[in-house]
Amino acid sequence: MRSIIRVLVGAFALWLTTLIVGGNGPHGVWIVPISGDDYAPLITLLLVALVFGLVNATLGRVVRFVSIPLYILTLGLFGLIVNGFLFAVVAWLSELAGFGLRIESFWWGVLAALVMSVLAGIMNGLLGTGRRKDR
Repeated sequence: MRSIIRVLVGAFALWLTTLIVGGNGPHGVWIVPISGDDYAPLITLLLVALVFGLVNATLGRVVRFVSIPLYILTLGLFGLIVNGFLFAVVAWLSELAGFGLRIESFWWGVLAALVMSVLAGIMNGLLGTGRRKDR
């Protein structure tokens, strides 16, 4: 149940991120919905949030482990670059699928990753989905 709520929170944070960073029109970061009915943007946001969670859980762990020396050297600021890279990977996978997330450049992806992580962190903190279960 917590995983479903986290995907929904991620989709909502992604939608807010596209509104904040993308603005009005195709610049910065935006979503290209699946062609279809009225629910196409919602389904697209949910799919992109699911892909973002999967990429973050698999490739993100590997990239973060490999870049531990850079995290130490930059006092953690390299995490912004890693999150921007993961955002770009999700955009690339979405482009292969023909719908989903689009970013104008790598630095727009870094800004969007920063905004999305702050928004998702706030929402997960309010909903309590970030806490670990007591055993």
